[in-house]
Amino acid sequence: AFLGWLYSMADIHATSTVSQGSTEVGGPRIIPEEPDFLVPIGNLTTPVGREAVLSCTVEHLGKYRVGWLKAEDQTILSLHTKVVTHNSRISVSHDNHRTWQLHIRQVKESDRGCYMCQINTSIMKKQIGCIDVHVPPDIINDETSTDLSVQESENATLLCQATGHPPPRITWRREDGESIILRKGQRDIIKVETYNGSLLHFWKADRKQMG
Repeated sequence: AFLGWLYSMADIHATSTVSQGSTEVGGPRIIPEEPDFLVPIGNLTTPVGREAVLSCTVEHLGKYRVGWLKAEDQTILSLHTKVVTHNSRISVSHDNHRTWQLHIRQVKESDRGCYMCQINTSIMKKQIGCIDVHVPPDIINDETSTDLSVQESENATLLCQATGHPPPRITWRREDGESIILRKGQRDIIKVETYNGSLLHFWKADRKQMG
């Protein structure tokens, strides 16, 4: 019985030794780092018709994938290296799977807005960058006053409408370089080199204000 117990203890000891040896050989299991963003995407301002490029820089991407979406309506633009939108002006590029760039060629006003860079981790990680598209100002001729004739002492109003983004500031000045004469009340008269605003009012106009 004693010998049998000794053999049993030897078996247990041998099993324990092998088990400990395999742990030492294999070492602790290394859990890979989850990917994360290195820097913010940032915002971008570009004139209409140019190319806009947003950059999303990721570290430790590993097996995970990066996607771009239009943040406003969650439209998927790309999944990793594949463009899934039907917009032919959009493409993606990457620098060794580290910096992922969204390219929008020939930018339109409809491209204005925010874009989301996503990593498909178990808890999704995302960053947002926005594009503002500048449109040069242009006068709307159909909605702008042409030559105007009024009787002396009548009121007159000139209107100028313009488009553009950011909204343009409208400034009036006389073509001959003289001051603009404006009335404020019955007797107060002011002279200005320029006047800002879409509407230019002349109260009780007189011939000195012709031009």
